[in-house]
Amino acid sequence: MSISGKKILIAVSGGIAAYKIHFLIRDFVKKGADVQVIMTPDAEHFVTKLSLSTLSKKPVYSDFYGDNGNWNSHVELALWADVMVIAPCTANTLSKLVHGMCDNLVIATYMSAKCPVFIAPAMDLDMYAHPSTGKNLELAESFGHIVIPAENGELASGLIGQGRMAEPGTICTIVEDHFNDGSKTRSLEGKTILITAGPTYEAIDPVRFIGNHSSGKMGFSLAEEASKRGAKVILISGPTFQSVHDQNVKLYKVTSAKEMLAKVFEFYDRIDIGIASAAVADYAPKEVAKEKIKKNDENLTIELVKNPDILKTMGEKKTHQFLVGFALETQNEEENAKAKLEKKNLDMIVLNSLRDEGAGFKNDTNKIKILTRTEKKEFNLKSKDEVAKDILNFVESRLLK
Repeated sequence: MSISGKKILIAVSGGIAAYKIHFLIRDFVKKGADVQVIMTPDAEHFVTKLSLSTLSKKPVYSDFYGDNGNWNSHVELALWADVMVIAPCTANTLSKLVHGMCDNLVIATYMSAKCPVFIAPAMDLDMYAHPSTGKNLELAESFGHIVIPAENGELASGLIGQGRMAEPGTICTIVEDHFNDGSKTRSLEGKTILITAGPTYEAIDPVRFIGNHSSGKMGFSLAEEASKRGAKVILISGPTFQSVHDQNVKLYKVTSAKEMLAKVFEFYDRIDIGIASAAVADYAPKEVAKEKIKKNDENLTIELVKNPDILKTMGEKKTHQFLVGFALETQNEEENAKAKLEKKNLDMIVLNSLRDEGAGFKNDTNKIKILTRTEKKEFNLKSKDEVAKDILNFVESRLLK
């Protein structure tokens, strides 16, 4: 099943991310969907009815009454839709949605809707991190709505953090998946998958740490995709801005490598598949200062000791688990990845190179090679959600052998 012929109601609120809606409408229309756009009055400061109408091939409404005095029926709009997508959803619109503050056409239409509702929040990082936003998003989910989490990156304010509206391609894929869920085979039904994600932070003192630039996106994408395939997912993540909104994914948050090791082996005996995508710090300070280290001398020497090798330990203790590792390399990529595959007793390894543009940490895309002892398969640059599908397809093909 696809979204061809599906009726998609897009509600645009007044945020700078509204400019991206042109691309979302185009994606839906290209796939054969019937798109109707409505908007809040404030959204007209950011996008025009003319451009949205041209792309959707339908009039765009922002008020209860048209220029000719006709009533733009929020009831008819709501009943027409197969799904409603609110994007971007500002903090103001989100608050109105969940608290029933019905003062514009978008909120009235939402409150009349009987179809599934998708919410793609977009706001500055401090607004997104505010407790009221978190509670409002939880309320929206408790109503049965699908929240498409904001992404991490550069914001309109110039700051960098979580708050960017999910990319149009991501929103389109999630809506497509909603319609396709009924026809999907649950190929990992009955399997338990443990996934590690993100960086680890190794404390130097109460305010400083050693870490890396891992965003955790790849691991979270793997967790979401594995859940869609019917697996029970245990996701163990270091510090990250990523979030998960799937009841079949159990998220455990840790900080250091030692904490991640301990959490992994709480579950390791019970899992069928282990995927270690976390970027675990290789070293940690030998001693952690109890108080903040003051700046006194020109140089500061910190003695580091080796962290436990979580993946190697998983390989040593492997009994029945299918074990997947990751390798991020900058030189002699395949040679180093194959050595890691053997040394750590892995069934397969996912290799990415920092030489490939668009691959590696923080990006929404990745370019990978999958290696086993006897095979190599290369993939083009793709979104991390698509890469997750490629990885799990490969895992499934090996499990069926």
